[in-house]
Amino acid sequence: MPRASAAAAAHTARQVLDSATGLFAARGFAAVSLDDVAQAAEVTRGAVYHHYGNKQGLFLAVAARLQAQVADAVVAAADGAGADGAGEDAREQLRAGSHAFLDAITAGPALQVLLVDAPAVVGWAEWRRLDEANSAAHLREALREAGIADDLLDALTAQLSGAMNEAALWVAQQPDRVASARQAHAAMDRLLTAALP
Repeated sequence: MPRASAAAAAHTARQVLDSATGLFAARGFAAVSLDDVAQAAEVTRGAVYHHYGNKQGLFLAVAARLQAQVADAVVAAADGAGADGAGEDAREQLRAGSHAFLDAITAGPALQVLLVDAPAVVGWAEWRRLDEANSAAHLREALREAGIADDLLDALTAQLSGAMNEAALWVAQQPDRVASARQAHAAMDRLLTAALP
């Protein structure tokens, strides 16, 4: 029976996480209560506390999962863009991953959770840690592979990461998101062209 109990507990934790993700994305952190999450997940509030401790712990789990999903989209796009990972392929992988980041962060729940709420809810240091462990780590490696020297690598990673986050927020605020996304992608290409040796 322990396997069945562990499987049931894991299923409940996923239900809670899925429900919380949707609610935090739709309403924002401040407008969601743990009662709302429990009701949406069809579990007790005690189950939410059991798996995630409190509302902030639940939000951190949601943010960590979304960061990983965005990073997975970046890696998949980069891997699909270059055959040998060297020279021009490394540059194409950087471009593809950067464009995938912009698309992934502006789609679904990622924008509200990761860029709007997370810096305030989990704190700036934790938000940076999550980013650095996921998308920023891939950006740094892609810049290195594309030929950026070590003495500029950290600064350029921080600046391009910040530019991409700001571009995502800008796209989300525009009335025509399709046109603004197209403009953001064109601007990103210019930034990357200027940044690469």
